[in-house]
Amino acid sequence: MAVPPSYSDLGKSARDVFNKGYGFGMVKLELKTKSSSGVEFSATGSSNTDTGKASGSLETKYKIKDYGLTFTQKWNTDNTLGTEVSVEDQLAEGLKVALDTTFVPNTGKKSGKLKTSYKRELVNLGCNIDIDLAGPTIYGWAVLGYEGWLAGYQIAFDTAKSKLSQNNFALGYKAGDFQLHTNVNDGTEFGGSIYQKVNDKVETSVNLAWTAGSNNTRFGIAAKYQLDDKTSIMAKVNNASLIGMGYSHTLRPGVKLTISGLVDGKNFSAGGHKVGLGFELEA
Repeated sequence: MAVPPSYSDLGKSARDVFNKGYGFGMVKLELKTKSSSGVEFSATGSSNTDTGKASGSLETKYKIKDYGLTFTQKWNTDNTLGTEVSVEDQLAEGLKVALDTTFVPNTGKKSGKLKTSYKRELVNLGCNIDIDLAGPTIYGWAVLGYEGWLAGYQIAFDTAKSKLSQNNFALGYKAGDFQLHTNVNDGTEFGGSIYQKVNDKVETSVNLAWTAGSNNTRFGIAAKYQLDDKTSIMAKVNNASLIGMGYSHTLRPGVKLTISGLVDGKNFSAGGHKVGLGFELEA
């Protein structure tokens, strides 16, 4: 078996069917380009159709492949500056070490995080530590894989309070066109998902979640159909009668249009339905 995914990527295929291609209540523009010197630029701008609030972000990334180094800088309209420096496969094969810092000029607030991850066949491990003199929080995870079976554990320990702030467990199975994922978060939140790639054009997903001590079970199904190499349509519905639809079309190489809509089936005549529009430009 190949390297298993990180804990955060368990069940990702099912989540992508539910989330990708939808942008309800948002108008979004995304631009990606790469300079001749190898610097990658990514700029995103969005506007909330309900509140009218606009936001944006800019990210630059530069890689020095010979040394396994990656420099990433980020800025957003909340005036938060972020810098990450990472080195991969240099100290040891499969080991990645990164220092991620943020700075808010308006308030002078600073924060940082030391990130480490190690992946090899059958195992994917990671540990992140908040740089906080008052008492860092330590995040750790491990995923083991064997013959398609996946088992993962995620933990967060608050050293300032000397207690666990996160205690999650996941179990899954991954085959060529089928994935099963279950998880328990803090012993109270339970979830599961099934992903099925029916054929080259059709993907389906089902998810289920509930909370201990509550009768409120959340259930949803989603599907994606690839009409051709340029066009795809998406649809999803949950037990709250929220119906989502999406349409994605590549207008030309590097230009992608996405239109989505959300309909409240229980209150169809009351209005409040949402639409979304997105453009992705890549050069």
